[in-house]
Amino acid sequence: MFLTEPVMTQRIPTWPWSDPAGRTVITGEEYLQTGGYEALRRAIEMDPSDLVELIKNAELRGRGGAGFPCGVKWGFLPEPDGGRRYLAINCDEAEPGTFKDRLLVDYDPHQVLEGIAIACWACRLDTAYFFIRGEYRHQARVMEQAIREAYEMGIFGSQGLMKGATNFAVECHLHRGAGAYICGEETALLEAVEGKRGWPRLKPPFPAVEGLFGRPTIVNNVETLAAVPHIVERGAEWWKGMGCESTIGQAPSYGTKLVGVSGHVVRPGVYEVGLGVPLRDLIEDENYCGGIKGGRAYKGCIPGGVSMGILDQNEYGAELDFDIGQKYAIMGLGTACPTMFDDGTDMVMVARNIARFFKNESCGQCTPCREGSQWVYKLLVKIEQGYGRASDLELLTEVAGAMGSMPGTTICGLADGTNWAVSTIVKKFRAEFEARIAASPSVAAVS
Repeated sequence: MFLTEPVMTQRIPTWPWSDPAGRTVITGEEYLQTGGYEALRRAIEMDPSDLVELIKNAELRGRGGAGFPCGVKWGFLPEPDGGRRYLAINCDEAEPGTFKDRLLVDYDPHQVLEGIAIACWACRLDTAYFFIRGEYRHQARVMEQAIREAYEMGIFGSQGLMKGATNFAVECHLHRGAGAYICGEETALLEAVEGKRGWPRLKPPFPAVEGLFGRPTIVNNVETLAAVPHIVERGAEWWKGMGCESTIGQAPSYGTKLVGVSGHVVRPGVYEVGLGVPLRDLIEDENYCGGIKGGRAYKGCIPGGVSMGILDQNEYGAELDFDIGQKYAIMGLGTACPTMFDDGTDMVMVARNIARFFKNESCGQCTPCREGSQWVYKLLVKIEQGYGRASDLELLTEVAGAMGSMPGTTICGLADGTNWAVSTIVKKFRAEFEARIAASPSVAAVS
């Protein structure tokens, strides 16, 4: 990681991202031999405030889903007061269809750890918690070994960063989750690290002011932090030379992005591309996904995790950038991990399956989410099984829409995700739902 030129014809770097059969975990020693931790060495020669400005100038946007500017988030921290300050690394990655952070942890963990160390220096954070989803058992072992190696190399520990090159010491801990999707929400993650039930918190206060154990905390995604060493090493202009500007007057989408492609494609997997690449090019390019599996036609795509909503048959050329939400009536780019559907896919089944996930993963704190997700799922089951009526489809869109149209009535975005996922499928593939209802025995009996 990362591409040196923002072109689709250039494949991702061959080491360690080559043929899966030849991939190996990059050890701490190997990472050092290839220039690893040189960016950290350069960073600690900079004033922390200058480092924050560098990330701001690069306009690095968060790679975890929301796309919030990383440097701006770092700037929210209050001035140090002598107490503990935390960095929480979000590797929960439990959104269905999302698996790009997993590849970083699997094969290049020290790239992530270098980003963690730089972030801690820039923001004066003395303790880092690497939160990893409970199902990532192998990945947890890989990261634990990498953290151990980083301590042995003097990156972390009481002696100070880089074997005491500074008098600023950083401790780094791995914390395994218990398998709850809701812990991907940053405040639920903080609750879990504190040993509590993973329930989202009311905001404000925001984590930068009152996060872990009531102290200032920054929460960053794995891929976001992995980009930081490259920006420190090559500069903000290098990063801004990749990706694209906004075409609708919003913040630009600079840099490259790891995209985890799954579903009906010839070669599913994780690819690195410049932001702004058309979905069609990524899927059809022989150097990437190689087309739709079995030579079938494209039908739809969920471009991020499943909560982002769906692109239909006419939106195959959608650009994978942070403008995608406003341009194509979905929630947003999310994690930029496309799930592809061919023309044989039953979209009623897709909607029901997604609704089942959100119903099961709701933490239950908020009534619109807890009750609404149950209603949505039951209505979709009824329609899929052939017992739906036209009134059920109208009720479905009403309930789902209400879950995502009342700001402030839910603590986190799970209700919004349920709405966008279901509502966009129903809106863009409504004919399939109506056909299923028209074939229902109850409807036939009435007519």
